[in-house]
Amino acid sequence: MSLLPVEDALARLLAAAQPVVEIEAVSLHEANGRVLADDLAARLTQPPFDASAMDGYALRAEDAAEVGAILSIIGESAAGHGFSGRVGGGETVRIFTGAPVPEGADSVLLQEDAETLADGRIRTGFPVTSGRHIRPRGQDFAEGDVALAAGIRLDFSHLTLAAAMNHARVPVLRRPRVGILATGDELVAPGRQPGPSQIIGSNTFGIAALARDNGADVIDLGIVADDRAALLAAIARAQESGVDVLVTLGGASVGDHDLVQSTLVSAGMELDFWRIAMRPGKPLMVGRLAGMQVLGLPGNPVSSLVCGLLFLEPLLCRLGRIMPPKRMATARLRTALPANDKRQDYVRARLFRESDQTPVVESFGKQDSSMMRIFSQSDCLIVRPPHAPIAMEGDEVPVLLLRP
Repeated sequence: MSLLPVEDALARLLAAAQPVVEIEAVSLHEANGRVLADDLAARLTQPPFDASAMDGYALRAEDAAEVGAILSIIGESAAGHGFSGRVGGGETVRIFTGAPVPEGADSVLLQEDAETLADGRIRTGFPVTSGRHIRPRGQDFAEGDVALAAGIRLDFSHLTLAAAMNHARVPVLRRPRVGILATGDELVAPGRQPGPSQIIGSNTFGIAALARDNGADVIDLGIVADDRAALLAAIARAQESGVDVLVTLGGASVGDHDLVQSTLVSAGMELDFWRIAMRPGKPLMVGRLAGMQVLGLPGNPVSSLVCGLLFLEPLLCRLGRIMPPKRMATARLRTALPANDKRQDYVRARLFRESDQTPVVESFGKQDSSMMRIFSQSDCLIVRPPHAPIAMEGDEVPVLLLRP
């Protein structure tokens, strides 16, 4: 099987993705980052009454059109404690921000524009016009207004609005569920002492974080040895958990100890493709098992994360109906890069801003796909298309931002 171009592989992966349709109601405390499933209409009018926008005095504009008018204070209106009477000619009510404007008043005089007299009256120091410093009833929204549309990814401002519309719970799409299965006799969990031929299994944690960042719920299926029965049991657990995507880490090739692909096929997986024309990350596998999409990522940590960014992230965004992060940008090379071969390269690099112009990028000298320390220090990946010619210092190149 020939190597599949990255763009073709992504298109085939996304074409098979079926976005989530199930809806669930969650509290506002649980709704941040969730996708609103239905339009949300206001259950009340906001503000529910004409309200003062400032601290001052509620009055009739006709009584204070000229500076120096003398008015009698007949009461007070505070937030949560409105004045129950009516403002008549020559009268005013002390009012505070957010308080209901009393019946009969049509304007608010700022407190700094009023002189308090000793006998319970004020003298105006500013000409008043009708409607001044008043928030009219329904200025923000009226009962029945659809203020939040289905399909938005709820954030802090949306949740504040939903609460103001008197919703304690909101309908959201179910999160995509991702099962992560690490494989290999050589792997042990962090915190344990590895044996003479073992290493720490680290990929799960980066892939899980990437999945959660893109709106998914994660089920950690643990580390499974290179054993067909153990792999089949783990695959069955994934199916029983109802995952939308099974992500396997390692073992997707066809060597003597690479059992993941053949075991999945024996369990009924329809293999779509594997082996991508990219570096790092060539042994990527994509298939479908019943209603579960299968994404087999390479075992090397950097290869796994690069493939996660390129394939898992857009897949989860498609399933969860959210916009993927804007990761692509351009930068000028600080040092030249050699011509490329038939695979698309993703070169770990650092970004620098030397001016207000296009950022400058410099690649790390070492690019081995097992070296996570360099990956963690990188700001981006320089994207080198297949058969790209020599790139000289100062040339603009595409970069994939690791922290957009």
